[in-house]
Amino acid sequence: MNPVSAPVRGILWMVVSGLCFVGVTALVKLLAGRVPAAESAFLRYVFGLLFLLPAWRGLSALRLTRRQIGLVSLRGAAHTVGVIFWFFAMTRIPLAEVTAMNYLTPIYVTILAVFVLGERLAMRRIMAIVVALGGALLILRPGFRELDPGHFAMLGTALLFSGSYLIAKIISGEMSAVAVVTLLSITVTIGLFPFALAVWVTPSWGDLGILFLVACFATGGHYAMTLAFAAAPVTVTQPVTFLQLVWSVIVGAAFFAEPVDPWVVLGGVVIMGAVLFITWREAMLKRRVAPAGPDAQS
Repeated sequence: MNPVSAPVRGILWMVVSGLCFVGVTALVKLLAGRVPAAESAFLRYVFGLLFLLPAWRGLSALRLTRRQIGLVSLRGAAHTVGVIFWFFAMTRIPLAEVTAMNYLTPIYVTILAVFVLGERLAMRRIMAIVVALGGALLILRPGFRELDPGHFAMLGTALLFSGSYLIAKIISGEMSAVAVVTLLSITVTIGLFPFALAVWVTPSWGDLGILFLVACFATGGHYAMTLAFAAAPVTVTQPVTFLQLVWSVIVGAAFFAEPVDPWVVLGGVVIMGAVLFITWREAMLKRRVAPAGPDAQS
């Protein structure tokens, strides 16, 4: 096998993943608030469960401890609120701003890992976090423009999703990846139901079709991302996620008449640069720790 083929395959799958996630954002924005955020999120997850039906049989053999049930429930609760905030933000602020602010999630994960997992923050990590937060300020520019509730919703989304991902990291060593994903989908669907019921508006068939496409793109995006991670190291695939910001700017300008804001693009570049630096440092540290052996060069 050509040694270059795996990284190239990983990059291509990450490109597909990014296109899918930009499609999700654009489709939700296309709803234009006709369906409330909580209801849109609920219906998206209901449709998403259809794609996970083959995995449900394996759940019958799963025996969770009380601790695992607590962690799964906590993750579902955090993700539920994060998803509502995310759907709300997508109907309020430009696509590029949603995408750029979503890059804050890995930064929040790094910060929360100190308190939740007891990880240490080296000075380089601290500097990267400060730079990323500076990028967020470039996007928001408080005091220089009026902030929309969607901006605050995205800040909450990134924080809640980071908590969800940390819990996933904890339980991923105790159960299969399929079980982790399926349990999240089930708990979020259940968690969204009362919120959706409280604001329920009967959707049109067209809006249901859009939400079904949202579920298709979201599922495809996560699947493509999984294939990308399996094919190549994160240090290879992570830079490709920056293309999501480029596509978001293009789609926002072409289909939603959103002006290109250079401050948002610059802020996204700064945040993504900090994320790439942290990712690269983690890879270097793992390489130093890993013992050298006959397979080290394979």
